[in-house]
Amino acid sequence: MMRDRLWYGVFLCGLAPFLWLVLLAVTDGLGANPIERITHFTGDWQLNLLLTALALSPLRRLTRKNIFIRFRRMLGLFAFFYVCLHFSTWLVLDQFFDWNDIVRDIVKRPFITVGFIAFLLLIPMAVTSTRKMVQRLGPNWRKLHSCVYVIGTLGIIHYLWLVKADKLVPIIYGSIFILLLVLRLQVPQWAKNLPALQPQRTGAQP
Repeated sequence: MMRDRLWYGVFLCGLAPFLWLVLLAVTDGLGANPIERITHFTGDWQLNLLLTALALSPLRRLTRKNIFIRFRRMLGLFAFFYVCLHFSTWLVLDQFFDWNDIVRDIVKRPFITVGFIAFLLLIPMAVTSTRKMVQRLGPNWRKLHSCVYVIGTLGIIHYLWLVKADKLVPIIYGSIFILLLVLRLQVPQWAKNLPALQPQRTGAQP
């Protein structure tokens, strides 16, 4: 029962930013440039959720609590949901399906190029996040999902290149990502001296 409540609690936390965005939209609270506000909001929350999902593996190792892994796939899928909103806002509201401008921006604007590549790499990860796909892909599933660190790197670069003046926020995101990457590499070494963990369920993002 407690685990079910935690699951629903995490689900609501992942959905809450979207509900808040909808509320701002219907109450005319998006400001003078609503497209820019939506774009930045969804991009920020994609990174927030991706970094949170990445933090769960080292947190599991450090605390020896398998319960954290239960939420990893959900948070990863929420991250994909927000990046889809982020991309759709640019595609539909900003570009109005002007394919010539879209292709030109992807080719000639580096921050859009790396963001688009990151989006494309996320698609197979989202599609293969089910337990059936984990079983079907076998060892290749983990190799595929290790691309999440490439995606995270591209996402941080996208943010850094997007911001023209104050780069403090993307630098903070980048620092957190580097810390998580170091923990991902080092925690397994530290964990050798810890008691064995219970077997975890499959179907989660690495």
